[in-house]
Amino acid sequence: MLFDFILKPSPPVVNESFLTVGGRPIPVALLRNPRARRYGLRLRADGSVRATIPRGGSVAEAQRFIERNQAWLARQIQRHAARPKISTEWRLGTEILFRGEPVKIEAADADEPGRIGFGGENIKVANLAADLRPALERHLWRLAAKELPPKILEFAARHQLTVRRVSVRNQKSRWGSCSRRGTISLNWRLIQTPAFVRDYILLHELMHLRQMNHSPRYWAEVERVCPDYAVAERWLKLHAALLR
Repeated sequence: MLFDFILKPSPPVVNESFLTVGGRPIPVALLRNPRARRYGLRLRADGSVRATIPRGGSVAEAQRFIERNQAWLARQIQRHAARPKISTEWRLGTEILFRGEPVKIEAADADEPGRIGFGGENIKVANLAADLRPALERHLWRLAAKELPPKILEFAARHQLTVRRVSVRNQKSRWGSCSRRGTISLNWRLIQTPAFVRDYILLHELMHLRQMNHSPRYWAEVERVCPDYAVAERWLKLHAALLR
């Protein structure tokens, strides 16, 4: 059994370009996803576009797909621009999610400058006045790398499934993935979710070892092991803006 604490995002970008929408240049990244059944298009939180190329698809067809959906994309960009901007920096006083609860980042100890605390955690930072997000995310990632692999192995044993490798990654748009060889990758941000949401994602990926698809049979397996999975899905959608 191998555990990985991987610092590289995935999947790889196969093509990058710009698309002009409403007179604005929009960065577009094309990514291959062998599990995808169709071409997909998504406007990301930073205003860039991600297009998915399914297995057997081509860059040329993906570009034609983007062109055909420019009107839809323009509407999404307009909605994105109208949303209130959420600061991406984490500073003293900022509230973040930790194990599903909002917790405030605070100076931890007046007698020891440079330490901050949140949700029972206490870490050293270089500069209290700077953006604390990089240091906090590294700490959260380490916690996830310590806690998530044993938990998914516990579930795997309970359901008589074999997991050969567990990776904890910085996935930007997926909570996890599972390969036919029994390799499971998990998003470190699961440490920010409540236990029932974390467990749903772990079970979601494990059930792909029985059904490598999202067919009705697959969802029947998910419902069998996690009857309230729809509640977890709703929580993720509701808190999506706080988990970026």
